[in-house]
Amino acid sequence: MSLRGFHIFFVTVVTLFFAGVAVWGWTVGPSQDASFWNIVAIVSTITAVITPIYGVYFIKKSKALYN
Repeated sequence: MSLRGFHIFFVTVVTLFFAGVAVWGWTVGPSQDASFWNIVAIVSTITAVITPIYGVYFIKKSKALYN
């Protein structure tokens, strides 16, 4: 696996991880310490949205490097 392929795989895994943590934070938050879980959910949601944007940027940039 190339470094480019690993990077794309890693970005995908990180996105899925943060999406899962965000869902967990939004569902667990009301039943436990709400302020902590709300912060976890908000940060995870933002990261789950930003990471794919970075992934698309990386794919476009790496195509320009390899072509």
